[in-house]
Amino acid sequence: MKNISAIIERGNDGLYSVYIADKAYPYGIIGTGDTVKKAIEDFNAGYQEMKEYVESTGEVFDEAEISFKYDIPSFLQEFAYAFSLAGLERITGVNQKQLGHYISGYRKPSAKTVRKIESKIHSFSKQLEAVQFI
Repeated sequence: MKNISAIIERGNDGLYSVYIADKAYPYGIIGTGDTVKKAIEDFNAGYQEMKEYVESTGEVFDEAEISFKYDIPSFLQEFAYAFSLAGLERITGVNQKQLGHYISGYRKPSAKTVRKIESKIHSFSKQLEAVQFI
């Protein structure tokens, strides 16, 4: 079974799309929805439909384990309920105004900034994971 990535992106129309990023994977599967959850559900339904179709032709379906990856604007929008821009600035070290530009699509983060944000979010989640209450 192959491990492939599916990208979660938020379009200018406010809808989310999920698509396979691996050009070598033989099937073009896409999901859309007004939330990330609905877009992933649509993507998974498309995956299942593609599998059924390929198998109905007598071919063997190339199974894949999908890992979902966000682009920065989609991540920031999806988790806006949990993170303020001020909080994200403290966690990531990226200025609130710059984060706002990423959400709106006015600017795109460099690859270095993307890795920095990802690394800091992962570090923060590890800190949360270690929390214990009495």
